[in-house]
Amino acid sequence: MESRVPVSAPGDALPALHEAICACRRCPRLVEWRERVAVEKRAAYRSETYWGRPIPGFGDPLARILVLGLAPAAHGANRTGRIFTGDRSGDFLFAGLHRAGLANQPTSTSRDDGLDLRDCFITAAVRCAPPANRPDPAERDACADWLLDEVVLLPTARVVVCLGAFAWAAGLRLR
Repeated sequence: MESRVPVSAPGDALPALHEAICACRRCPRLVEWRERVAVEKRAAYRSETYWGRPIPGFGDPLARILVLGLAPAAHGANRTGRIFTGDRSGDFLFAGLHRAGLANQPTSTSRDDGLDLRDCFITAAVRCAPPANRPDPAERDACADWLLDEVVLLPTARVVVCLGAFAWAAGLRLR
């Protein structure tokens, strides 16, 4: 698999890529689900405006560590607009990153909560919240070029930490 990003990409290439990711509508099943969840909402978040779009990665663009997850949670990142933000997996992940000195705070509840990652960038194999938290391989493949393009724009990344078998399978495709 080859990236579509030029090797000499300018510094604004990562934000431009993230805009393109947020506009993606490649997978009809995922688009329908993420948008339905954003309208129907969980009772606990009824008063919140859900993001309801694909989720780009975030963190230190000069990171040596890339954390690769499965996909956004329906009422976590699909709600907040940032991967692992506002869900239990994120509570565990950010607490660990904070203890390791890779995050400035142990929790993340919203995109504007002040979380700053150091030497770490977090992304997902699939960019939209899947029904039952189970994307299919075709959906993973449809997102593969987003992941590859993101990795190309992280020139100092040296280690990929895959969270689960699905992320592992996506990570193996980066070689």
